[in-house]
Amino acid sequence: MVTKEKLLQISRLLAIWLFWPALAVVVWGELKPGGDMPHVWDKLLHFTAYFGLSGLAFVALGAHRRALWGAFGLILLGGVLELLQGMVGRDMSFYDEVANTLGAVTGAGVAWAYLALFGPRRLVGSRAPD
Repeated sequence: MVTKEKLLQISRLLAIWLFWPALAVVVWGELKPGGDMPHVWDKLLHFTAYFGLSGLAFVALGAHRRALWGAFGLILLGGVLELLQGMVGRDMSFYDEVANTLGAVTGAGVAWAYLALFGPRRLVGSRAPD
């Protein structure tokens, strides 16, 4: 039987290994030329990409302050990639960055809830046995 601790350990290892290839795919997808698609699907792709990246980063880093900085860094990366799109023949969009931001915040929230559910629990004011 898989314990909560083992599930959390496996999740963290998978998140660490999957984050970098996922980041590469997102960067490639945002900077590749062409690819006009309907407005709603484009925003959904942005939301989903940053939801996944932020969730992976949050699980890999744990529910610590550095995970919040990771989510903020992804939002910043999304903005930089939107600016770079103008250099590769694509149109940058403020609404793409809004979708990126909402995805990153939502992904961090869902990952935080997952870690809270499966992470180790400590009672307030309890001491470790001597």
